[in-house]
Amino acid sequence: MDGKRGLIMGVANERSIAWGIAKAMAGAGAELAFTYQGEAFGSRLKPLAETVGSDFMVDVDVTDDASLDAAFEALAARWSTIDFVVHAIAFSDKSELTGRFLNTSRANFRNTLDISCYSLIEVARRAHPMMVENGGTILTLTYQGSNRVTPFYNVMGVAKAALEATVRYMANDLGPDGIRVNAISPGPMKTLAGAAIGGARKTYKHTDTNAPLRANATLEAVGGTAVYLASDAGACTTGEIIRVDGGYHVLGMPQPENI
Repeated sequence: MDGKRGLIMGVANERSIAWGIAKAMAGAGAELAFTYQGEAFGSRLKPLAETVGSDFMVDVDVTDDASLDAAFEALAARWSTIDFVVHAIAFSDKSELTGRFLNTSRANFRNTLDISCYSLIEVARRAHPMMVENGGTILTLTYQGSNRVTPFYNVMGVAKAALEATVRYMANDLGPDGIRVNAISPGPMKTLAGAAIGGARKTYKHTDTNAPLRANATLEAVGGTAVYLASDAGACTTGEIIRVDGGYHVLGMPQPENI
């Protein structure tokens, strides 16, 4: 990653998957810029960004076109080109990540899809001019609830399914420009976002005790996967959903000792 520059979107704190990716990218030699939303997240991000040698942070609301325009204009003023963007942004009303999917409200459905899926398109549209000269990589994060029913994941599962389809369509659109688009799908992790989902502790424990590796994903493993995808080693990989879940996705039922 020496000589590569990129934008990390979605670091909430030191346990964020986005932060695990940022640390791995920086450790491999990349220069980083960061976005955050709101003063509270900015104050948490600043000391973390400093530890990886970054002094570029910009406040962004991905539902606001003007905010996104301003952020990428500021980034372009700093760097004429970038090599990667990590989109680690998702949101749904916590009250609707319990109970039945049937009770999803129209307002939260729209908001969840807008923030968790459509924002990737808006980000890619603005990153494209900064990548078209030399190519690049766009990465996002998904979860197996996109294609397998996961208790309480509810509308986020629908959003992640849409996000994965978006990855495939954008990979096809941007491939002729040398831009790769992929998603990483970790198993359940102890993050701020994960804690918002009802029954998160049970889901984490179930995966930890049943995955073939008998372990959940680590920030280091996800970060290493991101480095591979954004580096020259990933030059021929695009449109993929890369699972980093200890192998849990291959199972058809729990391990015999847990039945």
